[in-house]
Formats: sequence, structure tokens, C-alpha cells
Amino acid sequence: MWALREKSRSLARHQHARTKTGLLRIDRLLCLIGSLATSHLAAGEITIEKSAEGATVKVDGQLFTKYHIRSGNKPILWPLIGPTGKPMTRAYPMAAGPSEQKDHPHHRSLWFTHGDVDGLSFWHERQGSPTVKHKRFIKIQGDTIVTENDWLDPQGKRHLQDRRALRFEAGKDHRSIDFTITLTAVDQPVHLGDTKEGSFGLRVAGTMKVDAQLGGQIVNSEGHRDKQAWGKPAAWVDYHGPVDGQRVGIAIFNHPRSFRFPTYWHVRTYGLFAANPFGQRDFTAGKKQGDYHLPRGESVTLHYRVWLHRGDHQEGQVARAFASYARSQPPSAGTSPAGR
Repeated sequence: MWALREKSRSLARHQHARTKTGLLRIDRLLCLIGSLATSHLAAGEITIEKSAEGATVKVDGQLFTKYHIRSGNKPILWPLIGPTGKPMTRAYPMAAGPSEQKDHPHHRSLWFTHGDVDGLSFWHERQGSPTVKHKRFIKIQGDTIVTENDWLDPQGKRHLQDRRALRFEAGKDHRSIDFTITLTAVDQPVHLGDTKEGSFGLRVAGTMKVDAQLGGQIVNSEGHRDKQAWGKPAAWVDYHGPVDGQRVGIAIFNHPRSFRFPTYWHVRTYGLFAANPFGQRDFTAGKKQGDYHLPRGESVTLHYRVWLHRGDHQEGQVARAFASYARSQPPSAGTSPAGR
């Protein structure tokens, strides 16, 4: 009889443990479902409308950015509206903005060019400068834009072609742009020269820059800050500071699949913020060479994510956001057939 009672108690304890385990699993499942639902509700709806000037990107009907097919000598993204609803890149030379200096007119919000392509500077804007000319939109669909562009010298000869894919996303406390660019030598071999003047560039809002002395700061994935971050290889760099009384930040991530990851950074306390995989001589005082010879028909692909967030790099969870990006599949821009 005693043995029977003990067996009954053992079965009861076992059943209780199973029930408790089952309830814990259900609780975890409900938490996961709730988290996913909250994440989904927090995500903004991206819409993209084509226009004569390029394309307009909106989040829940409100302006996020505009893709201009021509500003100066290249396509740009401007303005760039962050999660607080305020512009986060410099307005000059397209417009005026607070604490902005009228320097470097080729620093137009967000862009991609390079300062030495077969000896030509597509980075600067001067009389008779080479141009990155928009050729066509390959795709405008959902949250993604894909374009094709020709890099032309002043005589109209093409030296390089690129395809770029831009994918837009927004949450409650952040917005992001995935930027993939594939550079192809379609007509002849191309020499991508070693210069600090390049390549994936952004100019932060005037109040955010370190030199404004309003609390702006630069920090990279290796812990370098402000001037020490210049010319260093890093997986990401964050530039944060005040905009209209609120601290916000812009981080640029370099994907591990990107050519020459981790890239070098041409990031300055006056507000320039650029990822440059080719400028190694300048950044290492001549110890390394970053020139790259691109044979005809060959390509190189670069992957970046621009992460607009509230707060500094810690409040904006920049390291965590980079880790998520590093595990993700970046958008594909495709490649240009040789001779096209």
C-alpha cells in the first residue's frame, strides 16, 4: 500500500512538472509572438514614388528622403529625415541650415563617388568636372530602388558603370538605408586610384559636427573617437550630436561581404563622414597601397547600411544593430554586361 501511494505521488509530481514546463513554453511562445507583433506594428510603411527629379521615399506618408538623379555632378540623397522628423545631413549647397559652413560644395548630403578613376576626380566639383550620370531606374518596387549610372569624363567618354540598390526601412526609434553598389569596367580596364577623397560619403547636419562644440562626437567599432577615428579600419562608425535640441546619430555599417572589409574611414570633426576602401596610402602614411586595377568585364561590390537613430551610439544600440546587419543578406544591385 505504501509503495502504491509513493507511485501515485511520483506520478503527480511528474505531471505537475510537465504542466509547468508546458506553461513556460506557452509563455515563451506568447512573448515571442508579442515581440514579433510589436516589431511589425513599429515598422513604418515605406512607399516610393518616381518623379522627374528622381524618386521620393516616404514613411507612413511622411518624407524620409529624396533620391535626386542629378545634384552637382552626381546622384544624391537629400534631405535625410531621421526618427525625430528632423533632417540629419547638411543642407548646403542645396539650401541653408543652422551652424553650416559654406565649404566643400561637393559634400552633398549622401552620395557615392571617388577621387581617382583613371586619374579623374569624380569626388570634386569644378568647371568641366567628370560626372556620374544617371542612366536609368532598373527597379522601383516596394522598399527598393535599383539604378544604373555611367561615369563620364568631360568629353563624354565612359570610364566606369555602376549599379546601386537602395533598400529603405523604418522603426519607431530608427531609420535605415541599405546601400549596395557594384562598380563594373564595362568598356575597358579601369584604375581605381589610392586617394583619401572618397567614396561612400555623407555630411552630417551642422549642429552634429564635433567642431560645432555642441556635443557632437565620433566613435568607431574599435573605440577610437573624434580625430583618432580618421583613417582607421573599422566595421562601423557612429557620428552623433544634437539636431533641434535632441541628440541623434548616424552610423554607417560596412558589411563583411563588402570589398576590403573592414573599410578605412575618411571621417572628420568638421562633419565629413565617408567610407573609403581605396585610400590606404593616405591613411597609413604610405605603409599600404589601396590602388585597384579592375579588368574589363570585372566588378567589385560594396555594401553599407546607414543607420539613423535616437541618442548616442549606446542609446541607439549601434553595435547590436551592426551585428544584425552583418548576419543579413544585403540587397543585390546586379552587374552590368561588358560593353553595354
